[in-house]
Amino acid sequence: MSTTVSPPAKPRRALPPLMAVTDAAAERLRSLYSKGQQGKLLRIGVGTKGCSGLSYQMNWVESPGPGDETVNDKGVTVLVDRKASLFLIGTVMDYENTTLSSGFTFTNPNEKGRCGCGESFHV
Repeated sequence: MSTTVSPPAKPRRALPPLMAVTDAAAERLRSLYSKGQQGKLLRIGVGTKGCSGLSYQMNWVESPGPGDETVNDKGVTVLVDRKASLFLIGTVMDYENTTLSSGFTFTNPNEKGRCGCGESFHV
């Protein structure tokens, strides 16, 4: 009788977090959650739009949908549409306030490029 010895299983690489939130984004979300958007959650998705094909979408929702992933970071919760998960793995959400504009920004390691106006991206 012969026995086969299989090689030891390779350890699996840890996956990067789906999304992270900077301190500035967390502070802004806490402010929004405590004021006009109290009782709601921010859902982040990706839709088709613009020159490069994809754009970030943000909507306020009452509760998580059946396909939403929950991201808890720095004491705040955001939802990610499951269809957008593969596009957003490792993304960092920030909040920038400049002289001319303010808003949430995304640093996404999966992006291969952006259109000239910055409204859309492709992977």
